[in-house]
Amino acid sequence: MTKQPEELALMAKSGRLLASVFEMLDRTTLAGMSTLEIDTLVERFIVDDLEARPASKGQYDYGFVLNSSVNQVVCHGVPSASDVLRDGDIVNLDITLEKNGYIADSSKTYLVGDVDPAARRLVRTTYEALWLGIGAVRPGARLGDIGFAIERHAKRNGYSVVREYCGHGIGREMHEEPQVLHFGKPGTGMVLREGMTFTIEPMLNRGRRSVQTEDDGWTVVTRDGSLSAQFEHTVAVTASGVSVLTLRADEAGMPARMKIAA
Repeated sequence: MTKQPEELALMAKSGRLLASVFEMLDRTTLAGMSTLEIDTLVERFIVDDLEARPASKGQYDYGFVLNSSVNQVVCHGVPSASDVLRDGDIVNLDITLEKNGYIADSSKTYLVGDVDPAARRLVRTTYEALWLGIGAVRPGARLGDIGFAIERHAKRNGYSVVREYCGHGIGREMHEEPQVLHFGKPGTGMVLREGMTFTIEPMLNRGRRSVQTEDDGWTVVTRDGSLSAQFEHTVAVTASGVSVLTLRADEAGMPARMKIAA
């Protein structure tokens, strides 16, 4: 469903606020913190500092404001006091925020302390894949173009793309149509139109793409125990291309300055 200009302005406001949450986390030393402590920190910042609502809390009976997915956790990791981040970990923090009735959704994989080069390469490649997917967004393009750009980059670098989870339309509801797959064929799928808003959120595994859900019903892990990384932005299709509504200050000029080989 396409959004009107006034709706896009409200979504951009939510996106800017959510970007500031990640900018706060960028200034935070994560090593030694439990994922539950991070959840509490983020909730206080959203509610007290930004005067907004953590949109994930209470959604589908979920009791936290973020997902914290560490190392082999692909997505939907549940914050825990016993899950303490240690030097060498990678952790994806997936956060949603609602302001004035409109929701933004974004995630970032953080490197905790001294992370080994192989893990750093996975994280960097996943981030590049996100931006290649974003770069495929324009009026008249198709959803398959986004998935193709992401999957091609992952395969070229020796990684697999998780297929069970995908991006999604977003607005007044956290999950709207369409589904945005992170694999596909160019020139296939729904045609993109100005005013559409959705997330792109590729999950890349160092090993096979197979995943399984743990007994808590939420936490999704790689079946082979390999590392997994994810990044996510909320985007809007504009008349000339794409606007990244959750863009952080450190991302100005992306993706050109990454020199990604498309």
